[in-house]
Amino acid sequence: MLGIKQIASYLPDNKISNYDKKEKFELDDDFIENKIGVKFHALKEKEEKASDLCVKAFTNLTQKLSINKDEIDCCVVVTQNPDFNIPHTSAIVHGKLELPQNCACFDISLGCSGYVYGLSNIISFMKNNNLKNGLLFTADPYSDIIDNEDKNTALLFGDGATVTYINEDGTFVPKDFSFGTNGKDYRELLCEEKLYMNGRAVFNFAATTIPKHIEALLHKNNLENSDIDKYVLHQGSKYIVDTIRKRLKVDESKVPFDMHEYGNTVSSSIPIILEKEIIKEENRRFLISGFGVGLSWGSAIIEKV
Repeated sequence: MLGIKQIASYLPDNKISNYDKKEKFELDDDFIENKIGVKFHALKEKEEKASDLCVKAFTNLTQKLSINKDEIDCCVVVTQNPDFNIPHTSAIVHGKLELPQNCACFDISLGCSGYVYGLSNIISFMKNNNLKNGLLFTADPYSDIIDNEDKNTALLFGDGATVTYINEDGTFVPKDFSFGTNGKDYRELLCEEKLYMNGRAVFNFAATTIPKHIEALLHKNNLENSDIDKYVLHQGSKYIVDTIRKRLKVDESKVPFDMHEYGNTVSSSIPIILEKEIIKEENRRFLISGFGVGLSWGSAIIEKV
């Protein structure tokens, strides 16, 4: 049964401190630590592109388990900041990793909900085409599109990438997915030349839509809050994660928050946390939920087999 065998991530060593921006943006420590929840954000080298971050994530994956690259038959990259408009970034990753020519490659253009969409897509695609070993990458280098003078975005986002290895020996298997879109409000989080975010509108969307969406997914699968070992929510900000958790009436210990040292990594935020949580023996059932750009959302229940 196809599922998640292993996850690896890459976060740049270079970190920018939000404490150094306190005077510029008239901030206090409480805002940094408890509202946005980002003390430092990770910053890639200027010349690095999404594919470079993917390759570094893959290198970290190979330090966890032995992978025969000749057996990789599917490579998917989730990004809204590709290396170029043409070609698809997955083709570039394919070339840099020297994957076999019989490997299917495609990109998925989604942001904060991208990991959930990507997981559903790669597993469905592999099942339908009898593929055996897949790599699902996430990489959204937002530093390329951030306006450093914009308080709403310059304090929040960090660069990073992840890779999820999918094969028939996967330890964690998705049980069910659920998705949604509110496209009429797409302008609330938009990049024409630089990133624009209406923080209040995005927060209101997440706080009102996502708890109901998660509750509906639980009800559909005859599950209670107590049946979920960990809720892995997109790390939009600490205030958003805390608000959703409180509205779900879930104990804080069940909802990891982990972006203090690197920032909002968009499609990478869920797998960065999953990488750490799937190795804990007590965690056998996850609910993951991504939400943001689009406005788009997606959630899944993942169980250990």
